[in-house]
Amino acid sequence: MTEAPAPVPLPYTAKEAEERLGPKWAETARSAFHWMLRARALDARMQALQRQGRIGFYGAATGQEAVNVAAGLVSRPEDWIASGLREQLVALVRGHELDRYVHHLFADALDPALGRNMPCHPTAREVHYLAMSSVIGTQISHAVGLARAAQHRHDASVAFAFFGDGATSSNDFHAGLNFAGVWKVPVVFCCTNNQWAISIPVGRQTAASSLAAKGSAYGIPGRQVDGTDFMAVYDALVRSTDRARRGEGPSLIEFILFRMTPHSTSDDPTRYQPPDWNARARAHDPVDRLRSWLRAQGLTSPAEETEWTEAADAQVRAAVERAEATPTPPPESLFRDIGSPGGG
Repeated sequence: MTEAPAPVPLPYTAKEAEERLGPKWAETARSAFHWMLRARALDARMQALQRQGRIGFYGAATGQEAVNVAAGLVSRPEDWIASGLREQLVALVRGHELDRYVHHLFADALDPALGRNMPCHPTAREVHYLAMSSVIGTQISHAVGLARAAQHRHDASVAFAFFGDGATSSNDFHAGLNFAGVWKVPVVFCCTNNQWAISIPVGRQTAASSLAAKGSAYGIPGRQVDGTDFMAVYDALVRSTDRARRGEGPSLIEFILFRMTPHSTSDDPTRYQPPDWNARARAHDPVDRLRSWLRAQGLTSPAEETEWTEAADAQVRAAVERAEATPTPPPESLFRDIGSPGGG
């Protein structure tokens, strides 16, 4: 078995961490790492269950944890999340119950969608997380609409639009950013560039110098950020959300990531990724990078990490047991939610 490469170190002193995370920097960094371990436990278990035929589909977010956790921590309860395939962790950090998400993955009677949407396409109204659509880029327009509504209400909410590098070639990307730039709506466009749109490398997606550079065409500031560096991600999101809340308009952030799993359980990346891809991705593992930094600061230990990992795995397994004991949606549920109450 090939030995995993050492993670690229995070180059921060404690003072520099405080500048990016705020006065509670140690607490924030530890909380983020704890959430990342939970996410890894969930991804590992669900990929295994799909291979066993116990759920139908899964799209892991392995390698994107720094972005998802930071967004969950930075966003406020009144903010809105319009996601792509890999941002369910944002909903969990914001308070969505793990059991409800696992029920969704099993499409059982307690699935909020009652089995009508494919796995990894949840909705979580209680935490302002929109139902995800598989149509590439549509969530961009949804987020812009939510942000425009916030302007009309004169409230301080911000909308977050998450999308991959492939979505920057969609019509909704152009329409959404153009509208947002003109009306200066409070939206943060989060491009999770994991360098692969399923099997299409980003170099075949655009001739632009970067995806962040595309913002300038719409009058939107764009910046490129190391998406595997939790502190850089957190700092970028804070700056962009603060800007939006001040009424200064939208921002585009391109998070550079390394996809560490197949696009989904329907994919075989060995057919198109270069042989050294996995080694390069592991060197930029956001979990290992934050783990190494926390250990160097004396903020965590192998024993505590093992305790957290085992607890996370147990929590996921317990949720799976409850989901598998839940019946499928009854046939009459087909007629639920097809019209407004009392409607004609």
